[in-house]
Amino acid sequence: QVQLVESGGDSVQAGGSLRLSCAASGNTRSTNFMAWFRQPPGKEREGVAAIHTRFGGTLYVDSVKGRFTISQDNAKNTVYLQMNSLAPEDTAMYYCASDLRSGSWLSPGGYNYWGQGTQVTVSS
Repeated sequence: QVQLVESGGDSVQAGGSLRLSCAASGNTRSTNFMAWFRQPPGKEREGVAAIHTRFGGTLYVDSVKGRFTISQDNAKNTVYLQMNSLAPEDTAMYYCASDLRSGSWLSPGGYNYWGQGTQVTVSS
């Protein structure tokens, strides 16, 4: 079992920045990928960014490339999402996920563990 706790969500104005954190605990040795997803109100959950925890490779959805950066601190078992140049369309509940079992890096259905989410609201 792996437990994930997100933090860092807040309300900001367009153009601002936030850094989300996802702290993992439990059997983290089995974790291969960690990823950030988001779900705007009334919409489906979408993959934002993922990282291979051993080799450091990353993948981003096109809409955040050049603005968001996923990174990890293995000593702290924590993954971060640095979000710059935020826009109102980035408003969503952001979730951390780990342990990809199947599918692509940004496919929500393939991840085994999920956090409770942290809210990001961007006003224009």
